[in-house]
Amino acid sequence: MSLPQQDLNLEDAKEQLLEECEGIWKHVEECQNKVTFQEIETLPAADPKLSLLLHRLKSLTAEFNQWQKRTPEIISTNPDVLVALGKDQLQRLEHDLEMVLSTVHAKNKKLKEDLLREQQWLAEQQQLIDCLDQTEEKMSNQVVQFSEKRAFQELKSKMLKIKAYKEEILNALGEFLEKHFPLPEDNGIKNRKTHSSGEQDVQLITLHEILESLINKLINKPHDPYISISNSFWSPYIELLLRYGIALRHTEDPCRIRLENFHQ
Repeated sequence: MSLPQQDLNLEDAKEQLLEECEGIWKHVEECQNKVTFQEIETLPAADPKLSLLLHRLKSLTAEFNQWQKRTPEIISTNPDVLVALGKDQLQRLEHDLEMVLSTVHAKNKKLKEDLLREQQWLAEQQQLIDCLDQTEEKMSNQVVQFSEKRAFQELKSKMLKIKAYKEEILNALGEFLEKHFPLPEDNGIKNRKTHSSGEQDVQLITLHEILESLINKLINKPHDPYISISNSFWSPYIELLLRYGIALRHTEDPCRIRLENFHQ
């Protein structure tokens, strides 16, 4: 069949389809007129809503029965009309599918953009977390170093204060001992020399020096804090220290003394 002949047949099929549609429409109008001119049932005054619902139920039931008895009718048996209708339906379906496909492509594109944006945001957040972790680690190290350095400085400052306080106490002790516990005098003059059993002269040391020797020995050698009593120690001062509990004799060697553990 040539192309002009096919177009002619399609035009004839359209005209025939229009004629059939007009006939069906006229039949529908006739049915509508019959329904319109039917007598309207009077609803009882007792319950008009219930009566109206019952009337609608009867109408719908009758219509349902009619549709059950009715068999579907084909609009036209002309093959050209059926081909034209099928072609039109396929074109509409193709258009709808193209619209759906375009919508799906647009959604996929938007989803890809959203996914890319979320991945970029996730990478930025991960970089931020890594940076914060590094900063936290550096800060922790700085805090530890700063704490150790600060503790060391504080300890050093305390030691210097203790040393200064020790020097101050020793100086005060020296002045007190020199004033109240001087060396024995010979004709009003302090004499650092004395004779021991007719032998050579021995230089005496002050009570301050004796106490300083006891303190240094106790601090430097706490496991062996005893010092030996020599001829340079004036015996009255040794007896003074022992009597007032400032010094203690060795349990096995009476010629050795030590300072009492006042710090314990």
